[in-house]
Parts: sequence; structure tokens; C-alpha cells
Amino acid sequence: MQGEVSMTQDIEKATEDGAFGITERLVSDVKDAVDLGDVAGVEALIDPLHPADVAHLIEQVDGKDRRDLLEACKGGIDGEVLSELDDKLRSQVIGCLDQAELAEAVKNLESDDVVDLVEHLQVGQQEAVLDALTDTDRALVEQALTYPEESAGRHMQVELVRAPEHWTVGDAIDYLRSDDVQLPEQFYHLILIDPRMKPVGYVTLGRLLSAKRNVKLADLTESTFRTFGVSQDVEEVAQAINHYHMITAPVVDEDGRLIGVITIDDAMMFLEEEAEEDLLRLAGVGEGSLSDRVYETTRRRFPWLAVNLVTAIFASLVIAMFEEVIAGLVALAVLMPIVASMGGNAGTQSLTVAVRAMATRDLTSANVLRVIRREVLVGLINGVIFAVVMGLVGIVWFGSPMLGVVIGVAMIINLVVAGLAGTVIPVVLERFGIDPALASGAFVTTVTDVVGFFSFLGLAALWLI
Repeated sequence: MQGEVSMTQDIEKATEDGAFGITERLVSDVKDAVDLGDVAGVEALIDPLHPADVAHLIEQVDGKDRRDLLEACKGGIDGEVLSELDDKLRSQVIGCLDQAELAEAVKNLESDDVVDLVEHLQVGQQEAVLDALTDTDRALVEQALTYPEESAGRHMQVELVRAPEHWTVGDAIDYLRSDDVQLPEQFYHLILIDPRMKPVGYVTLGRLLSAKRNVKLADLTESTFRTFGVSQDVEEVAQAINHYHMITAPVVDEDGRLIGVITIDDAMMFLEEEAEEDLLRLAGVGEGSLSDRVYETTRRRFPWLAVNLVTAIFASLVIAMFEEVIAGLVALAVLMPIVASMGGNAGTQSLTVAVRAMATRDLTSANVLRVIRREVLVGLINGVIFAVVMGLVGIVWFGSPMLGVVIGVAMIINLVVAGLAGTVIPVVLERFGIDPALASGAFVTTVTDVVGFFSFLGLAALWLI
């Protein structure tokens, strides 16, 4: 009895930081229990955790510790935990489960989670998961897998609640309370349909429960209602959910009939993943994660480092053109990295803003010229301010007023070009069907380096030598 009390106290202590996330103490306790082969201890520590926290715990350990942890979970891994894992780590975890455990894990998942899981499995594992589903659920999952990967049909869930448009509140409540109805685990709207199964509106559960029984459902519909095609880009659907403050987005087939929904939690998760993907691509590291192996990480980063090397060589060629100028005034070698560095940073700022605005559909052909003009003016103002600062540095440090003028003018030129390049380059790349988040960085850096060196050294050759 005393041992059980002590274990309970350890669990409470390990999770005392609150409902969000897990503590280092908990990770350490789980590792210790795994090392000791204490299966009961591992289960006692993991059982109280939310599936997202269990997934985070699995991500915190690696190699043999992860395999031992999975083996210690005698009941297998809950399907919701698999849904919370990173795709690549999920594949590793699934590889540690036998087919019976995998099938049991996915039985109670929503259809969109099953689709997301199945599409990343090997053929044998896919069959094990599909065999665990009912005939109806299997058919729905297989149908979803036929849609394009980034379409609304691939990411929708088919669990929803529909009602005829002529029903009253009383009809709907009686229907929802009926023993013959299997309701989704979570839903937010009652979707109204016409006799042809086409959605015509939806009613929130709050309005449904607060209205009189004789009120018609059609009188309670929300103004945010709109439908989305099954082949429509899921990112567009997620953006619309965010833009119109929707909770549920009904998905219709080619004939306009209701076949599924995308809910706000899935939409926000997708937007978060897209934002993270853009951030990683801007840094040239692709879609990697902390669970990736050394070889995978190296292979992913190498191409962009190689591109950076080529651009650096190109910038060096510009410097080589002014070799005699630099030899005649050593101060130029000291100051020229400042001009290029300031331009690079300014270009990255404009680039980040532009790429993010393009991802959220805020930057369009209607306002692109205004945004470019703004970034150029920002570059001009910042260039003038830092030109004054560097002009004074040139005078005080090297005792040369003209050197201060040269670096000041070069600073203005490069920051203006940086603002222009950081906005125009991603727009142009997108027009040519190239991912701006993936390719813009190298181009912007090249432009700012070349312009920075050329303007500074060229002005020095004209005015100082």
C-alpha cells in the first residue's frame, strides 16, 4: 500500500507543471522504469497522460530507449498517440508494433486520422489497419485515399451529423438522443441538407439547445456557412476557416452532395504545419525533425549548402574585380562585410514577411505593388539612418570623410535593393511555379552580397582611388 502511495506521489510530482507538456522529471522516471524492466511502473506513469503528452514523451527518447519503452507498454500504443506523432517518427513507432496492436490502435480513430496514418504505412501494415475497420469505414478510408494528397477530400472526416432542412429543434434533439444514432465523439454543428443531400446551412449546438422545440432549424443557421469542393486545396479550406472564423467546413462532391467536414482543430493544425514548413524551408533545412538520423539530415541540408557555396563564389568574383582597389586602401576590406551583412539581414526581413503573406493569401496581385513600394521605402529610410551612422564611423575610425560618404551611399543602395529583392523574388518564383519559401533565400542573399560589394567597392574606385 505504501509503495502505491509513493508511486502516486511520484506521478503527481512529475506532472506538477500543469496540463500542458511533460517535465524532465517525468521523462527521467519513465527511463528509469524502462531500464529496470518495471512494466507496471511505466504504465502507471503513462496512463494519466494525454495522448499528445505521450507522443511528446516518445519523441524525447531515442534508439534503444524508445524500443524498450514501446515494449513496456503491454497494451500497445493508443491510436490517438500515433496521430500526434511526427510522420517519420510515427513510421518508426509503427514498425515496433505487431499487426494486432496496430489494428487495435486505430479502431476508434476518426476517419481523417486513419487516412493520415494509413497513407504513410507500408502495404502490409496498411492491410492490417484496413482489416481492423468495419466494411463501411474501410470503404470510406479507401475512397479518401483516392483523392489528391493535398485536397480537402483527403483530409476531411466523414463523421458528421446531418438533418433535413425542414426539421424543428424538437425533431433534432429527439434524433440526437435516439439510441439508433451513433454520434461522432466530437462535433460542433448540425448540418442541414435538402432532399438531394446538398448542404444548405448549419446550426451550432449552442443555438440548438437554447431554442424552443417548435423553432425551425432553418431559422437558426449561421451566416458563416459555406461549402468546399472535395478536390479543393486543403490549405485554401484552412485559410477560409481561419478567415471567416468558422468551426466546421462542409465538404461536397462534384454534384454538391455533403460527404464530409473539415473542423477547426484540423485546419489550425494544418496551418501550423504549413507555417513550420515555410520556416524550415526559409532556413534551407527542408521538413526535418529532431528524430531524423544523421544521414537523412545531412542529405537534406547538403544541396542548399552547395547552392550557398556557389553564390558565395559568385560574390567573391565581384570582390576579385576590385582587387587593386582593396590593395590600395585596406580600410575597404575592413568595412565591406558590413555593407553586405546589413543588406542580407534587410533582405531576409522583407523575404520573411513576403513569404508568410503569400502563404496566408495576404499578398496578392492586387496589393503587390503597394507592398513592394513599402519595402523599398523602409529600406531607403533605414539606409539613410545607417548611412549616417557608418559615415561617422568612417570619419572617426579611419579619419576619412569620403570613406564615410562611400560606405553611407553604398549602405543606402544595398538596403533599398534588399527591400526590393526580398519582395519581388518570391513573387516571381511563385509565378514560375517554384516554392518561394524553398528557393528565395539563396537568390536574395546573392543579390544583396553582389550589390553590396559592387556598390561599395565601385564607389570607392570612383571617389577614393
